[in-house]
Amino acid sequence: MEQVAIEDYNPDWALEYRKEAIRIQGIFGGDLLGIEHIGSTAVEGLGAKPVIDFMAGVADLKQAEQYIEALSEIGYEHVVHEHFPNRRFFRKGLRRAGTHHLHVYRFGGTEWNRQLLFRNYLRSHPEALRGYDRLKRELAEKHRHDRTAYTNAKHDFITGIIEKAEIESNARNSERDVER
Repeated sequence: MEQVAIEDYNPDWALEYRKEAIRIQGIFGGDLLGIEHIGSTAVEGLGAKPVIDFMAGVADLKQAEQYIEALSEIGYEHVVHEHFPNRRFFRKGLRRAGTHHLHVYRFGGTEWNRQLLFRNYLRSHPEALRGYDRLKRELAEKHRHDRTAYTNAKHDFITGIIEKAEIESNARNSERDVER
């Protein structure tokens, strides 16, 4: 059984993302409306499982299906998750031991925006980053041999951060509207 292990932040994760992003851009071409490094490896100072999560944004998720074969040729397996109908997921590496996770979302859609809100909030709020790092390490110890339990136990914290980030974002947008 795979062990949940959190590693200290590694700046090589950002370099690995950039290398992989170039490969994905080459495959998606003009259909790619955006690509972003997400997840814990995208937040400097945050401990993480050493898996590079990133997302590609397209106008319509059906577009992702035409790239399944090309992604397979560079090591990405299409993994169907019926409980996530608004995402296409590709894993590089073995099941439960992947090195890269590519999430394809509708660019600018709810899921796309929530990923950015969470990442950006952690990047700009050191206290939230420290709290999340501490939680992840505690949960990794508690659920060392149960990745699903580890992931599920983070849900409330993640949801809370996204809610705070949405409030902050809405307040900034309201301020901009007033200034106009």
